Amino acid sequence: MPLQQELPASNVHPMSPLAELLPPGVLAGLLRFAFGLPAPLRRLVIGRPIVLDGQRLHPEAQLLLRLQQLAGEGGRTTTPAADRTAMARSTALVAGPAIGGLAVRAVTMDGVRGRLYVPHGLADGSPLLVFYHGGGWVSGDLDSHDNLCRYLAAEAGVRVLSADYRLAPEHPFPAATDDARTAFEWAAAHADELGVDPARIALGGDSAGGNLAAVTALHAGPVKPVFLLLFYPAVDATARRRSRELFGNGFFLTDRQMDWFIDHYAPSLDSHADPRLSVLLAEDLSGLPPTYLATAGFDPLRDEGEAFADKLAAQGVPVVLRRHAGLFHGYANILGVGGVFREAVAEAVGALRTGLALANARQDIAETG
Repeated sequence: MPLQQELPASNVHPMSPLAELLPPGVLAGLLRFAFGLPAPLRRLVIGRPIVLDGQRLHPEAQLLLRLQQLAGEGGRTTTPAADRTAMARSTALVAGPAIGGLAVRAVTMDGVRGRLYVPHGLADGSPLLVFYHGGGWVSGDLDSHDNLCRYLAAEAGVRVLSADYRLAPEHPFPAATDDARTAFEWAAAHADELGVDPARIALGGDSAGGNLAAVTALHAGPVKPVFLLLFYPAVDATARRRSRELFGNGFFLTDRQMDWFIDHYAPSLDSHADPRLSVLLAEDLSGLPPTYLATAGFDPLRDEGEAFADKLAAQGVPVVLRRHAGLFHGYANILGVGGVFREAVAEAVGALRTGLALANARQDIAETG
């Protein structure tokens, strides 16, 4: 049986003092070099396998954590500005080169900034994915998730509209929720302008963005999303589940940071049980669309995401729950190093394509009577 290896506390972003001294391009090159080492040398770098809760951390995930440890990472974010800087720098390290084959333009949605991604040659009337970035409602922006949105658009063959909602603590709850709904409603109302089919609009997001996608779907008006694409969503601010105790230290997203994020986004304890934040607590989820929900085995958010999927299924919502047992929180943004992270996102792309195709089939059946 492989032994569990203890890792030091780490920040949610793969940042270090070294990363602040060297140009991002140099660090990205060093990362690619490390991941290109022969397997025996990589095993020497990462040490013993890490097994926890019956799961083995994937060697590529462990290598990234180990490189962070060797670089001297050990602090935690103390200010929103520092966290945003860390996220921007880490994105430059792991997101990979910008994916091409797309037309990209800025969009303004009733005061909410956005970015539209259109694969070259994609005809008008395509489906649309409205995507909300993660970052604990405190960090992240259009740039932090640019390559992920490029990947989703290019690989799924859909238009993607990324929404840059207001961040806390400058704009606490429910500002992000309000902006997320504004973006979706604007997209539905301007479908012709965007070149999309208003009957095939999906919502998606990662982490805090997954929360916003689910909340927006729950409170949608006459036009409702036809599919939900959720990467490790935060869905319950009221409970501490077992996965938070198991994986809250040493796997990027820490227990302390989760408290830090929620304290900035929703400083009032009374708001934590509000279904616009803790969507898992909503009494009726039966109106939500078919959902693909991916969790990571070594993620403090794992158990609440899976509880959300279970509740959707119990209330009759078609849902596919996929646990990537060997990965950690934030894997969807790691498209530039290793292969297992991209493979996990590729699976989600397949689910998105299938979900939108089934929505199209349902629409055709409804139109023909």
